[in-house]
Amino acid sequence: MLSLWRPLLALSLHVLLLLLPPGNCQMFGYNNGFHYQDISNGNGNGELYFNGIRLHVESDHPSVSATRGSSVTLPCHYHYEPELSTPRRTRVKWSWLPASVIAEPVASPAFYRESEVMVAMGNRHRSYGSFRGRVRLRRSAPGDMSLVINELQLNDTGRYRCEVIDGLEDESVTVELELRGVVFPYYSPKGRYHFNFFGARKACHDQDARLATFEQLFTAWEEGLDWCNAGWLADGTVQYPITVSRSGCGSEDLAPGVRNYGPRHRHNHHYDAFCFSASVKGSVYYLKSLAKLNFTEAVQACLREGSHMAKVGQLYTAWRLMGFDLCHAGWLADGSVRYPITKPRKNCGPPEPGVRTFGFPPLDMKFGVYCYR
Repeated sequence: MLSLWRPLLALSLHVLLLLLPPGNCQMFGYNNGFHYQDISNGNGNGELYFNGIRLHVESDHPSVSATRGSSVTLPCHYHYEPELSTPRRTRVKWSWLPASVIAEPVASPAFYRESEVMVAMGNRHRSYGSFRGRVRLRRSAPGDMSLVINELQLNDTGRYRCEVIDGLEDESVTVELELRGVVFPYYSPKGRYHFNFFGARKACHDQDARLATFEQLFTAWEEGLDWCNAGWLADGTVQYPITVSRSGCGSEDLAPGVRNYGPRHRHNHHYDAFCFSASVKGSVYYLKSLAKLNFTEAVQACLREGSHMAKVGQLYTAWRLMGFDLCHAGWLADGSVRYPITKPRKNCGPPEPGVRTFGFPPLDMKFGVYCYR
């Protein structure tokens, strides 16, 4: 019986839509992002083809980089072709796939599920999770749905999706967010190759950093990072960068590059770590003192200043991103002794720029101290 009525129902709907002006179709709940300008086409099975206005969502830049603690704008604009004479009601949704998730080589599609950042319709909006209170839409012009993120955090990096929904039509574009920062090798106070994957991840976190991605390590290698000790990366692989081929670092016959041990057992295998740290809003400074300090005295000296001892990641970002240069060895919070050199000179270590390290000397030895405020 239903099969007998279906042609009559389709014909009635066909005639009704033809009699209505295109804009009035919405009064019956038909709003899928098209104007129903040509309804005469169909496949004879009740499915109608609509020709009319199309929704387009675009971004001026597929990737954006910024500094930690700053504000950043992820561009997203939408428009219709041809242009509309009157505005239409749209819903905008921003979602996010963290860089740490993208780096993980897992098989389950559910692992790559995006998290909501913000949804907006008209003047109403809602933000979610760690983005709550830190995000807004720029709305500098009609169709501008660019996302502004304030107080950028170390874990905000990743792939952001701008999705514009107009009735049944749904278009989106993605923008990659990266933080400008620095990759540095890190090993345990106990010596080389003491971290399993989880220990390496914690060690980086303790130094105001995180495990570097392969892309970050590769960029650091291109910029001259040379380190002949293998370290964990965020994807669970173990690699190390070599700019000058030599014996014991792969082989003298191998071309320079990033040496790759591939994925290793995350619990049982032990290596160093390659950490990534981005710039911070505070400042790292060397505490001027007439006397050198042991580690305990150094801790108290920074506290009296209203500061804390600087972490390794903070010293590296001050050196790399702020040009911090000082030829004085000082304690850091992890018990290591280091100093930053941007302009190599006599009696200040090797002829290349870098953060010099004395390793982890006995805690009763006397040095200066680097504080962070």
